[in-house]
Amino acid sequence: MCGILAIFGCTDNSHAKRSRVIELSRRLRHRGPDWSGLHCHEDCYLAHQRLAIVDPTSGDQPLYNEDKTIVVAVNGEIYNHKELREKLKSHQFRTESDCEVIAHLYEEYGENFIDMLDGMFSFVLLDTRDKSFIAARDAIGITPLYMGWGLDGSIWFSSEMKALSDDCERFVSFLPGHIYSSKNGGLRRWYNPPWFSETIPSTPYDPLVLRKAFEKAVVKRLMTDVPFGVLLSGGLDSSLVAAVANRYLADTEAGRQWGSQLHTFCVGLKGSPDLKAAREVADYLGTRHHEFHFTVQEGIDALEEVIYHVETYDVTTIRASTPMFLMSRKIKSLGVKMVLSGEGSDEIFGGYLYFHKAPNKEEFHQETCRKIKALHLYDCLRANKSTSAWGVEARVPFLDKEFINIAMNIDPEWKMIRPDLGRIEKWVVRNAFDDDQNPYLPKHILYRQKEQFSDGVGYSWIDGLKDHANSQVSDSMLANASFVYPHNTPTTKEGYYYRTIFERYFPKAAARETVPGGPSVACSTAKAVEWDAAWSKNLDPSGRAALGVHEAAYEVKET
Repeated sequence: MCGILAIFGCTDNSHAKRSRVIELSRRLRHRGPDWSGLHCHEDCYLAHQRLAIVDPTSGDQPLYNEDKTIVVAVNGEIYNHKELREKLKSHQFRTESDCEVIAHLYEEYGENFIDMLDGMFSFVLLDTRDKSFIAARDAIGITPLYMGWGLDGSIWFSSEMKALSDDCERFVSFLPGHIYSSKNGGLRRWYNPPWFSETIPSTPYDPLVLRKAFEKAVVKRLMTDVPFGVLLSGGLDSSLVAAVANRYLADTEAGRQWGSQLHTFCVGLKGSPDLKAAREVADYLGTRHHEFHFTVQEGIDALEEVIYHVETYDVTTIRASTPMFLMSRKIKSLGVKMVLSGEGSDEIFGGYLYFHKAPNKEEFHQETCRKIKALHLYDCLRANKSTSAWGVEARVPFLDKEFINIAMNIDPEWKMIRPDLGRIEKWVVRNAFDDDQNPYLPKHILYRQKEQFSDGVGYSWIDGLKDHANSQVSDSMLANASFVYPHNTPTTKEGYYYRTIFERYFPKAAARETVPGGPSVACSTAKAVEWDAAWSKNLDPSGRAALGVHEAAYEVKET
């Protein structure tokens, strides 16, 4: 992951402004510690902090077309860049960077090329010929991007809020699957898949089609010129990522360059469910496994840093980001700069335990659509920012554009949780990789119950967070929370505690409005809380809040 900062239309284009841009860009240096670049054109600035994954030697940014009239700063990876170069044979490329194709695609096709890109990305492009510019974000919002406005009429874009919060009067999260065009003066959606309308699909389930699409998604993400690995919790999603990467690694350029033994990484409290399951999967696959431990106190001590980097006060996100943040630091110390991760599967296939209560296939499918549309505010934000805090890039095969289209086109009747038919959550994925002839995983791992990351690292982690928050927030503080925090009022002491830290770093109203709110149980949307009357008495984002579903569910509390 890299960090980008772009400003257009500054009234002040003095040396002092250039120095200010450099100063603000440094706030993103954790995302890209390998190189800093800056392009200035009159009252326009494009700054870039680079994490070098592909073409480390010559791919420094900003990137340009042949005559440098087109300037682009990119955060992300374009997996089909070699195929796109074949369509651009009349163009001369300066580097081997996968991101350089963006400058030439714009030159060739204008603004209508975004859907040609297969990857995760956010970028800002300046056409110096008429001083027009565009900004765009990938389909799901895997990479972060914010947009802000200054009092002087300037428009700002940044990978993280912290580079905008002081100088912009207002700023928002840039919508995934959208492009901003200065010529048209606004945002428009470039990503328009069939599932976005939430129409109920009817395509029959084909396990081999689903399996091949996922294998392709994993293999294309092995595009790297630096050491890499897989985040392995021992749950279904990360185990499948590791199994597929392990199976095909030897045949890839990355395998030939860095060796065919896959590195896997896991974090947890000693004795946690994830550590045990991950070790078992790693032993089965024969990976070089790295197991990291942390204590509840070490996690609590890191909370302020985590909230500063992840830029949220959402309880679920902070619970899960903290162990990932600690693990990423250890991973970077081993010289690894890129990891594959299992985010997205639960949203696509209804893997969260509350989906057991979905009343019919229509509501099941609509909830998966809502969950995917909100990923950029939750799991994508967590996975990206908690790893980028230490200069590590996380890639997510389940959120491959082609794979999502195939998976979301399956008749949702097949995704429904049906104990009477032996179908647990995410049965369609488990079944697709249930191969007796050439097994990917042991059966009991393939059919292990869902654990949310913040639960799987050790149940005492969440309990420890609650105890710490209870010692920091008094009953009267929580009772008056609606007066102190009228927007997204915290309803628990844990939520109140995180909010106080967030407000210290990001005090503007615009910052707090970038964080979603509303009731949730076991990571559900507010709409899905209606599926079970008991849930309204137990609104906690932990998987154990799925009463009557999770094997270690919380006890029902009288209100």
